[in-house]
Amino acid sequence: MTNSRTSHVGTIVLLLAIAAVLIIAMMIFGAHLGLWEPIVGFGYFRNYLNPIGISLLSLSSLGLIFQLVARNRNGAIKSFVAVLIGLGLVTPMVYGTINPTKRAPAIHDITTDTTNPPEFLVLDNTRSGAKNSLIYAGEKVATIQRKAYPYIKPIQSNLTTTEAYQKVLGIAHSKGWEIIAEDPETLRFEATAKTPFFAFMDDIVVQVTPINSQSRIDIRSVSRVGRSDQGVNAARIVEFTDSFNQ
Repeated sequence: MTNSRTSHVGTIVLLLAIAAVLIIAMMIFGAHLGLWEPIVGFGYFRNYLNPIGISLLSLSSLGLIFQLVARNRNGAIKSFVAVLIGLGLVTPMVYGTINPTKRAPAIHDITTDTTNPPEFLVLDNTRSGAKNSLIYAGEKVATIQRKAYPYIKPIQSNLTTTEAYQKVLGIAHSKGWEIIAEDPETLRFEATAKTPFFAFMDDIVVQVTPINSQSRIDIRSVSRVGRSDQGVNAARIVEFTDSFNQ
């Protein structure tokens, strides 16, 4: 009877661990299911991941000690699995404490051309869930971007403008962007991209410009919500540039 009762402790702890994982997963992917806006899920994740992880790790550690003292092998295994899950949940916090990352600037509009950024002609402020404007904020944002992301530059290509346009359009499709409008005559297109986590929607415009017999490609990526994009738009432009240069 004693072993049965102590084994129940291990089962309860393991069930709590599974519930914690499901809750965290719901925070991350709930917006994909239409449960809430992306910023809401992100807020839940930011506010509750660490408390949930610490609580689970504490309870599962106590459960493991209890099972070991009671010499209940099955209960100890269940509690140990729960401890591992708890460790997994607190790992981001521990890693961030040991190796703090550079904080992303409080901007959400990144472009390869801060002097004459590509304009959105089809997408506007009526787009779904948008809190941020598509009107470029000017030199203040440009100065912050140049300081934070000095490597964000236009793509220079030996391809003709037609070849370059077809290539950038193909890259956009391969990355799963939704093409909202494309204009082969003016060599530009507008698109939206959804982040895999939290389902944030970002708007993108790509412009190809002729330079003699070569091409220049400019990209602009804007988050629909949030003062800071946590570096997502800059990373998207870098990834796009790398794909083009491969």
